[in-house]
Amino acid sequence: MNGSSVRALLAVALLVLLASTPRAAAGQRVTVDPHMSPWDAIAKVQTNTGTRCTGALMAPAVVLTAAHCLYNRPTRALLQPVSLHVLLGYQRSAYRWHRLVARIRVGSGFDGAKAQPQRADWARLELAEPIPTAISPLTIETEAPAPGTPLALAGYNQDRSQLLVADTDCHVIAAVRSPDGGAFFTHDCAATHGTSGAPVLARQAGRWIIAGINIAAGRNANLALAASDAGP
Repeated sequence: MNGSSVRALLAVALLVLLASTPRAAAGQRVTVDPHMSPWDAIAKVQTNTGTRCTGALMAPAVVLTAAHCLYNRPTRALLQPVSLHVLLGYQRSAYRWHRLVARIRVGSGFDGAKAQPQRADWARLELAEPIPTAISPLTIETEAPAPGTPLALAGYNQDRSQLLVADTDCHVIAAVRSPDGGAFFTHDCAATHGTSGAPVLARQAGRWIIAGINIAAGRNANLALAASDAGP
């Protein structure tokens, strides 16, 4: 497949995803316990500007999310670490752990003013203090998932922002690699706005791992960046 074909596929995927209201089939999403594994490693990422996204604990003091969640459109710049709050075990305004962010690292070349998708649409939030070892961080998948791979997606959806909800019975629809090597995939996990940055989980050797980062929600499918592309 040549570069033009790949770009065309990505453009079609975006039209399908973003030209309509995000799909949120209530029957597919269930409330999960944010104090039980693997859901206890899912973070609510809040900003001082009022925006909210989802992230995942990938190391005791590192949360993985989408870079576009940190982009402030009025200033056309990324938010500063002091503007971010990371909450784990969040449910109905209560939480188990609250951490401030000391540093932010985003994908090289990320530009929030450009249209999605971008290979660099990932961010690692380095926390001011680590999360206790009672919570096990989620491992990053080193390869992009193949079509048909079973998935789960959990996040703080816009329509249920006080609860952690998940679609635990969904799959990869299609995968495509961009000319610069970026790996994306579409999936049929139910979600709405607010799940940007959420980990798309897959099972490996009996445990959940991060297969991708949810970066766009649409009526027919969602778009994710393969976690294998989320930095070294």
